[in-house]
Amino acid sequence: MQVSFRKVLLGSLVAAAIAAPAMAEVKVGVIDYARLLEDSPQAKVVSEALRAEFGPRYQQLVTQETSLKARGEKLQKDVATMTPEQRTKAEKELRDSARELERKKQEWQDDSNAKRNEEMSKLQRSLIGEVREYAKGQNYDIVIAEGVIYATATVDITAAVLTALQAKGPKPAAGAVAPAPAKPAAKP
Repeated sequence: MQVSFRKVLLGSLVAAAIAAPAMAEVKVGVIDYARLLEDSPQAKVVSEALRAEFGPRYQQLVTQETSLKARGEKLQKDVATMTPEQRTKAEKELRDSARELERKKQEWQDDSNAKRNEEMSKLQRSLIGEVREYAKGQNYDIVIAEGVIYATATVDITAAVLTALQAKGPKPAAGAVAPAPAKPAAKP
């Protein structure tokens, strides 16, 4: 029993000695992809483009909603002095306007979400390419982006990649999209 234990121990030590230098040569980097998506100049360009494209329409919806609320309040005040026909007509117009506003809100939401998803997909592909380029240039063997619970600062290359992205500057956004502004307030 003593002899076989020594052989196993010796074999394990030899295997560890052989594997240790191979492991020491692997250069590993960890990237905080969420931070890259949030802080990169390219992401900021996409965000501003989305705001520029969908912000004015959003503001129109907010204005229409404010107007609709004012009309509803006016109807509540004037209902006592209106004839039944006037009241019915005003209520119908208010309901129709509310439906139209809801339709426009949904249309805006669908359009902005579709454009945002399209632009974020392009941005993600671009950032992955930039990370690959950086990793190859710095001779990394592996770069891990997801599933990392803890990484020391020595292997976290997020700041270095962000610096490289900032040095390159944002690429012009041809129809780029940013996160959509806050959703319009709920219907009255």
